[in-house]
Amino acid sequence: MIDILDHILIAVRDLKQAEQTYTRILGRLPTWKGEHPGLGSANLIYRLRNTYLEFVEATGEGPFGDIIRNKLEKSGEGLLGLAFGTVNADLCVKYLRGKGLNPTDPLPGSGTDADGQTRAWRNIMLKPEETGGLFMFIIEQADRLALPLSPLAPGVTGAQAAETVDHVVIETPERDAAITFYKDKLGLRLALDHTIEKWGVRQLFFRFGGITLEIITPIAKDKQPTEDNLWGMAYRCPNVESMQARLKAAGATMSDVTRGRKKGTMVATIKPETHGIPTILIGPDLAA
Repeated sequence: MIDILDHILIAVRDLKQAEQTYTRILGRLPTWKGEHPGLGSANLIYRLRNTYLEFVEATGEGPFGDIIRNKLEKSGEGLLGLAFGTVNADLCVKYLRGKGLNPTDPLPGSGTDADGQTRAWRNIMLKPEETGGLFMFIIEQADRLALPLSPLAPGVTGAQAAETVDHVVIETPERDAAITFYKDKLGLRLALDHTIEKWGVRQLFFRFGGITLEIITPIAKDKQPTEDNLWGMAYRCPNVESMQARLKAAGATMSDVTRGRKKGTMVATIKPETHGIPTILIGPDLAA
């Protein structure tokens, strides 16, 4: 029933600052700027090839504004939630209830951006007590192509820009519970389950819709989080060295480019400011 990671929600205090930061990081311009009437929030969207990033700011009274404020007060800016995608919300609700979950009925929603573009969707909200405490929902977009790919920023080439989200990282102290929820309840494909002693972690890799959800549990009890935590992200780009050089020239603090853990890849880490999200770039080893 779930076929994609529709979008990733990121809570920030100031959308204008987030726009400056992520136009620089991604090398792309936002494709949507709008508000959520009655929800107490505004948003800014960057569409990549396999998902989109939705930055949200609390702007007034409303249920979503409250969620954003609670996140900022608890842990600061950063990853707020995940929206999985389905093509049929009614069948998805039936499937989830058959798996023992208690989702809401599909809830209609719509939005209009500053340029008059409109979108419509239906959301299935998941209960935090069933998601490990994380903010998650499932969305059926009326038109998945309503958001065009974010265009390149001025002066940026395709080789210097992010193309996709490679993976999203979640920390959990409850590895077995994570398998039950993501594999057995949501129906995501568990592609790999292994322990790497030298890194001190157990890793689960769920792959679907051209993206990976990586769930990690530190082996040492004293290093395990007390609760599930949306932790970090990796962007895939055609040429890590070119993108790293562009970001350094723009004033970003970057690590050196090194070979990745996965054979045939190169990686580089983006230091703050990333609005609270540990972030790496990953791409092919062009010399291989």
